[in-house]
Amino acid sequence: MKSILLIGQSNMAGRGFLDDVEPIINENIKVLKNGRWQFMDEPIHSDRSVAGVGPSASFAAEWIAAHPNETLGLIPCADGGTSIEDWSTNQPLTRHAISEAKFAMETSEIIGILWHQGESDSNNGNFKQYKDKLITLIYHFRNELHNETLPFVIGGLGDYLGKTGFGKSAPEYAELNKIFEEICTSLSNCYYATGIGLQANPDGIHINAKSQRIFGVRYYDAFSNRHNIVKPLVNEQQRVAQIYDRKLTKNEQLYVQFALFSKNKISFNTFNERMATIHNS
Repeated sequence: MKSILLIGQSNMAGRGFLDDVEPIINENIKVLKNGRWQFMDEPIHSDRSVAGVGPSASFAAEWIAAHPNETLGLIPCADGGTSIEDWSTNQPLTRHAISEAKFAMETSEIIGILWHQGESDSNNGNFKQYKDKLITLIYHFRNELHNETLPFVIGGLGDYLGKTGFGKSAPEYAELNKIFEEICTSLSNCYYATGIGLQANPDGIHINAKSQRIFGVRYYDAFSNRHNIVKPLVNEQQRVAQIYDRKLTKNEQLYVQFALFSKNKISFNTFNERMATIHNS
């Protein structure tokens, strides 16, 4: 089993509205929750009650499509509203993420880290100290996880920032994107996935669900091809569509019905009828 560590702030944790996209159902994608690898279901993070769709589900779906006989585990450790200072080497969020990663390493091989953070530091000149802090953090994670070549993928900030709603609080996002590209050019095994063209929720700061699906594909392309993504991928919309273009396994079909029933979206009679149909198919 392989695993990916997810760290950063709310756009990694996910704030895309769950009803805006089809769910990604795949029994080969797991999430580490309460010390157990569980069937992936969005929201993957539970940092806030408003947690929703992030980039990691479509990243994982792309990875599984390329590795159909393997299992990928997601380790959710992002936390909304956090700054780069909150991710200093001695801070609780970093210590917790390392602890979770080490626990996951007992049953999996960590193959990468996905990072998305910066909206909280896109003001008041905070970008001037950001580069050194992020480089220090990258080395710290690699050192603590005993893997000096562990891939670290950095997602760019959306170019919708600085315009409307809460996004007005992040007018210096472009300066941070330059820093991300510089880091991914100068450090080995660091890769950049651009946020160009992504769309926001009405709040103006959080990436919407459809764009998060696209973002996950960009993260995966950067990770798998070991290169920087500096502009939208030509085929990213088609790749998202392909994620859904697969027949669900029997286990996945059963899981969907359990989820619908547990959320009170279907009656007990309907649940039993559908379960019988699936079992007999």
